[in-house]
Amino acid sequence: MKKILLILGHPDPESYNHALFQAYLKGANEGAHELKTIQIAELNFQPNLAYGYRKRTELEPDLLDAQAKIAWADHLVWVYPVWWGGVPALMKGFIDRVFLPGFAFQKRENSLMVDPLFKGKTARIICTMDQPNWYYRLVYRQPSHQMMRRTVLEFCGIKPVKITAIGPIRLSKEAYRIGFLQKIEALGRQGF
Repeated sequence: MKKILLILGHPDPESYNHALFQAYLKGANEGAHELKTIQIAELNFQPNLAYGYRKRTELEPDLLDAQAKIAWADHLVWVYPVWWGGVPALMKGFIDRVFLPGFAFQKRENSLMVDPLFKGKTARIICTMDQPNWYYRLVYRQPSHQMMRRTVLEFCGIKPVKITAIGPIRLSKEAYRIGFLQKIEALGRQGF
């Protein structure tokens, strides 16, 4: 049994991403895992890291709660769409505001090196896109995958990071979408 944090990055509660979120949630509950959730669009916070790291911006209560959930979890599951080769703006703002020095990583004094603070955690990315996976990989070099896997999660010590990329969604058949809902539910049951 794992402690799983399921994070939804799509702002639309009627989206296919929301259905994927619900499918994973159902499977994880059937798998008897301990589960907490974050739906980023429901949080009350300023997504802009106004001063960068030069000056501290106090965290809103919803972000303090999100940090507590991240610290609690063994396994983080992110569900979001790939938009313009990246993640939704609100999700990027969430990462900017939550994955801070002293929480997700520690800067070394007089060094460019950092120490990751999330070692021992694992992650799964479930993302949708409107292009085939092979095209996103070969033509665009997977910028959102690189950002989330390497420069956010692995940078903070989270390994391994598995990716389930679903695409193309636009013009897909209902059977294709239902098939992925079943696969995501099975991942939830297994806690992967």
